[in-house]
Amino acid sequence: MPKVFSICNSRAPAPRELGVARSLHIIARVQLRLLGGLTPRDFLRRHWQKRPLYVRGALPEFQDLLDAADLTALARRDDVESRIVVRRGRQRETRHGPFARLRARPRDWTLLVSGVNLHHADADALLRRFSFVPQARLDDVMVSYATPGGGVGPHVDSYDVFLIQGSGRRRWRIGAGTTIVASAGDLLYLPPGVRHDGVALEPCFTYSVGFRAPRGAELAAAFLDWLHERGLPDARYRDPGLAPARRAGRIPGEMVAFAARVLGRIRWTRADVASFLGEYLSMPKPQVVFDAGRPRRAGTLRLDEKSQLLYRGAHFYLNGDRLAVPRRSVAALQRFADLREASSSALARAGLGRLISEWQRRGYVRVEAS
Repeated sequence: MPKVFSICNSRAPAPRELGVARSLHIIARVQLRLLGGLTPRDFLRRHWQKRPLYVRGALPEFQDLLDAADLTALARRDDVESRIVVRRGRQRETRHGPFARLRARPRDWTLLVSGVNLHHADADALLRRFSFVPQARLDDVMVSYATPGGGVGPHVDSYDVFLIQGSGRRRWRIGAGTTIVASAGDLLYLPPGVRHDGVALEPCFTYSVGFRAPRGAELAAAFLDWLHERGLPDARYRDPGLAPARRAGRIPGEMVAFAARVLGRIRWTRADVASFLGEYLSMPKPQVVFDAGRPRRAGTLRLDEKSQLLYRGAHFYLNGDRLAVPRRSVAALQRFADLREASSSALARAGLGRLISEWQRRGYVRVEAS
């Protein structure tokens, strides 16, 4: 458990105006309130992957993004990850969705739905509040609804997480000796490896903003698959001088040498790694399905909540595909990736009109009236 646990009261006043000229200033003030008066830079330096942070009133007047019926409807879908945790004494039982029938117990019951941001615009907006962390690291918003006594039990996560309390109260025990009671609008940040246990004191919602942290073995396996798709060195093993085997169970040294020669010819560059990572990090999860749309020209172009557009320099990656764009389009497409919205006419002027139309047909983006 980290030695320092910061508890803050968020006192930054809410902005009264939403003028375009003050938009950046307003964004900064909102982030200050969200992080208990810390700038994103200060938060990342002091707390990120170092020590927990609890902010009372981080999101003043925060209201639930969906109700229990909405969450239940998501848990019935086969393209949504969900689970129910029921506490029985000191034991907990877990069942995974989709659920044909679902009824909350009056006590010790929790429904958890992952990836709510993929299906709910307000949940996606909550996720994007944390875009001071690279989007390649943002994962999803998991929403839990619990009845009194509900919770998943004490555990340790291998990734960073922000926990935003919705309606109702939840008691958190963090590490060996810290206890807090979170109310609506409170925020708790936990770095990886910090033991925590949240228990509902009354019917409550909790919103978990999680971050991607791929493990080395996971990346290595996926990279080898990526290399294989692009053609690995090939050769057929031959042994025309084979002699009768004295020990039939022994692997021949010649076969080991052949394998070493073939594998030793596998080569890749830093550029290959960057391309792989762009495709890998932008790849939708297996259960994600896009709804095809009809091209529209005028309006504001927005990335679909399920879409991930990343870039490194002039190389772009959308939903697992690498994109080739003309040089004059690079700056406009970078801004679109950063903000996830842009004027469709501005992107068309940058030479991206045909690409935008194709993305609309695939359901990757949508055009909304300005």
